[in-house]
Amino acid sequence: MAASATAGVFFANNRSICFRKAESSKRLLQPFKAEAVSDIGFVTSQLGGIKISYDMSSQMPKSVSTSSAPALQPIVARRICPFTGKKSNRANKISFSAHKTKKLQFVNLQYKRVWWEAGKRFLKLRLSTKALKTIEKNGIDAVAKKAGIDLRKL
Repeated sequence: MAASATAGVFFANNRSICFRKAESSKRLLQPFKAEAVSDIGFVTSQLGGIKISYDMSSQMPKSVSTSSAPALQPIVARRICPFTGKKSNRANKISFSAHKTKKLQFVNLQYKRVWWEAGKRFLKLRLSTKALKTIEKNGIDAVAKKAGIDLRKL
């Protein structure tokens, strides 16, 4: 099998730096010398005199407009019950040799469709099992009012 050598050209500050892939996969990319860019915009490499066209106008800095709005963050469902405020607990996991390592004890959250009598519709909620028991006992309107949740927006 013949080892293939690949080359790439990287342009920075009107200079050309060429990289070639080493024969061994353990070695990193090694730079080698290339001739300077001429006024007509050609670069000649040491790989058999290959000419690569180069546009000098691409080196001109372009204005970049930045908006004042922050970047959008992905929406991630947090492991917190919105009705009771329960969240994960930091605890120690103790081995047989009494070695303590940190672990998280997560809340028992369940997706549940709950009938809302005042709105005459079902609400799909992610609740802790403790919140489900509280809703069965007191009603969803009372629990949502106490938690400060507007059920019309769900």
